[in-house]
Amino acid sequence: MPSIGIIGAGNIGRAIAGALARNGIAATLSNSRGPDSLRDTVSAIGPTILAGTREEAAAKDIVFVAVNWSKLPAALAGLPDFGGRIVVDANNPIEAPLFRPAELGGRASSEIVAEFVPGARLVKAFNHLQPPLVAGDPAAEGGRRVLFLSGDDAGAKAQVGALIDRLGFFGIDLGPLAVGARLVQFPGGPLPALNLVRFA
Repeated sequence: MPSIGIIGAGNIGRAIAGALARNGIAATLSNSRGPDSLRDTVSAIGPTILAGTREEAAAKDIVFVAVNWSKLPAALAGLPDFGGRIVVDANNPIEAPLFRPAELGGRASSEIVAEFVPGARLVKAFNHLQPPLVAGDPAAEGGRRVLFLSGDDAGAKAQVGALIDRLGFFGIDLGPLAVGARLVQFPGGPLPALNLVRFA
């Protein structure tokens, strides 16, 4: 099993940690304030989730990034080259309290995230569902809740897809970032917030 780190302990980061913990999967959760500030958070999530530094989380095989859009540059600044490891972009270019869309200059948000994680194999995933659905039971109405993923590296997508499957979700590959990332980007894409279920 690849090692897993999470940068960002807000609603999405905690939801991802919760999904991993529910399946007994270990991960390191980090934020900008340091591991001590996360002691109660990880205790509440489960024993497989550990608090760590941003650098410790970023050193894992698969690194989830779930940070407020305006804080992404600072959250990822100064980290070593990712050297072909996988980064999962779980971000959306909008944030509370104003919920004003970020100016992307016509680019997909994942294209901008990719600039902050040199050397990473980027996969867009885990951003389109509301956090309670990510953290909750993916079994729904006799089927499996859908999680979309996209990326330009087939091997990276295969690993993230395998993790999605292990978590109990049904992964749907939307193709390369230039296509898939735009489909799930919020705001703008047609797929965010859709709670879809795949029936066998």
